[in-house]
This record gives sequence, structure tokens and C-alpha cells, in this order.
Amino acid sequence: MRAIQDGSYERPHRPAESGGGPPADRRTAIGQAALRLFAAQGYRATTMVEIGAAVGVRGPSLYKHVASKYELLAEIMTGTMERLIADHTAAVAGADSAREALRRAVEAHIRYHARHRLEAFVGNREIGSLEPPDQERLLGRRSDYERGFRELIERGAAEGAFEVRSARIASYSILDMGIGVAGWFREDGEFSVDDLAYQYGDIALRIAGARPEV
Repeated sequence: MRAIQDGSYERPHRPAESGGGPPADRRTAIGQAALRLFAAQGYRATTMVEIGAAVGVRGPSLYKHVASKYELLAEIMTGTMERLIADHTAAVAGADSAREALRRAVEAHIRYHARHRLEAFVGNREIGSLEPPDQERLLGRRSDYERGFRELIERGAAEGAFEVRSARIASYSILDMGIGVAGWFREDGEFSVDDLAYQYGDIALRIAGARPEV
């Protein structure tokens, strides 16, 4: 994991191909084509001509659906971050303890990265391709996401459930561990998404220094 100056995190990696059903409309198809191309060859190396060709749209017709290649990148990255935060919020809602909340948050983190590998890859690799103010806004949301994990660990330490020297390092480690899943997970592999999420939940609790339950 590479920490960015504002306290968010970044880890480039090579994703597996993601599956998925047919897109609901042409605009969605264009976004999915851009995602695949950005993941395979990078945002800067991808052209609008290639994106259009991937969905059978040529020339000016493509611009009836999308204003620019940059708009596609910003939508992918913003959408990924907002989905992660929404999943985190839903996961921890109603948890009775910091221990339970941390496990739920980690399982949501793992499930997203296992099921949305290309989004995770592009979201981490292309942060430098965003322009102000989009980059600052995204970095702020990434920091918010990390802070959510850190505060759970701090809460658990205050409750006596965790024993950890640095909640920040623990949160970075947990997030980086999850992000790595996008690089190696295969849906037809040894573990199901649920198996993976539960095992990583166990590992995260150990990282946070979880005390034995009594």
C-alpha cells in the first residue's frame, strides 16, 4: 500500500477480468467499455475511437452519449468510491459492538473488491489522471473511507476489545489487504466471495489486536 499525503491509500495491481450481464443501455455500454479499456491499457493510452469501436459507435455519434473520455473516468472513479462508502455505512449500521462493526465493514470491503475488480484497479491506478477539483474531492472521500475503519478500531480499543499500537496503520493494512483481492480473486477459484469475506474478517480482527471473546 502507498499512503497519499492526505492520508488516503493507493495500491496499483493487475485485475482479473470482470464478468457481468449485458448493459441496460448504450450509455452504460460505453461506460463499461471504457472501464475495460482503462484497466487493460490505461486511461491515457485509451482513445475515444477505441471506446466507440468497442460498442459499435463511430465518430460524432459517440458524443451524443458522453461528453469526453475524462467524463467517463471521473464517473467510474467517483462511482466506485461512493459505492464503497455506501456499502460501509450499510454494513456497520446496527452493529452491537466495534468488533462486529469492523468485521461487517471488512466483509463489505472484500465483497466489493472481489465483485468489482476492474473498478478497483482503475480507481487505484488512475488517481493521477484526475484533474482539480475532482482529484481533491476524490482524495477527500478516500480519506473519509479510511477514517471509517480507523474510528472503528479506535472505538474497539476504547472498549477494551482491541489492543493495537496504531489504529491508522491497522486501518491501512486492512484496506490494502482487501484491495489486493481484486488482483488475484477468480470466481471459479477455490474460495467463494462469502468464504473470502469471512476469512478476511478474521484476519482483520487479528490485525486490530482483537482480544478473545468471553
